[in-house]
Amino acid sequence: MPKQNANPVKGTLRGFITIAQAAQILDVTPMTLRRWDESGRLKAYRHPINGYRLYKEAELQGLLKTVRGTRYKRAV
Repeated sequence: MPKQNANPVKGTLRGFITIAQAAQILDVTPMTLRRWDESGRLKAYRHPINGYRLYKEAELQGLLKTVRGTRYKRAV
């Protein structure tokens, strides 16, 4: 008999990171991310059990590329 996963949600959250991790990647505070979420600037997803904000790592990487590209163009 296959072993049942003790936490069925755990496997479905791959690719998501916490607000603290996202803040560190983007070099902003978690409060800034909360404001961006409320204004619609950056979409936060909610953990299905505890309701905490989660962010898709791929979306953050895309945002970083955009910001870095914009900064580069302005510096030239």
